[in-house]
Amino acid sequence: MSRVGKNPVAVPNGVTIDLKEQDIKVKGPKGEMALAVHPKVSVSIENGAITVAPNTKDLESRALWATMQRRIANMVQGVTEGFSKNLEIEGVGYRCNLQGKELVLQLGFSHDVRYAIPEGITIVVEKQTQIKISGIDKEQVGQVAAEIRGYRPPEPYKGKGVRYAGEYILRKEGKKK
Repeated sequence: MSRVGKNPVAVPNGVTIDLKEQDIKVKGPKGEMALAVHPKVSVSIENGAITVAPNTKDLESRALWATMQRRIANMVQGVTEGFSKNLEIEGVGYRCNLQGKELVLQLGFSHDVRYAIPEGITIVVEKQTQIKISGIDKEQVGQVAAEIRGYRPPEPYKGKGVRYAGEYILRKEGKKK
């Protein structure tokens, strides 16, 4: 029995849930999200909470049970609070800035890296070396942060590159004479 899947998802005030067969729509103060629930899992709304249950006892249904419960919980949290990730840029001459709908990164290449900001994502450059990515979709926020980090991941000798805020980089010892 899934310990995560059996927990009901509480619906806070100001959030409306629209459930039609296997499609669920969550609307809140920050926006609206929709999800097509897998057919091996059933969703119901009882006493101001969303409950998820497997339709059968097979392995796939039990695996999808907790996955669907967490995705619905992330949707409810996204439309009420939102999600954010912070990135730090470290290195001499490494910096970034916003130009319209693009994030321009200077990461030691011979050219600037231009990243087009997707719909539903807000990027704020707090300093030239700090980026805050926020939005209502947890998966999209994480994907954007991973793509930006992927342009210049932190290297293990000097730690230069783009890293998540608070990420520990395992450092290596340099050459010895």
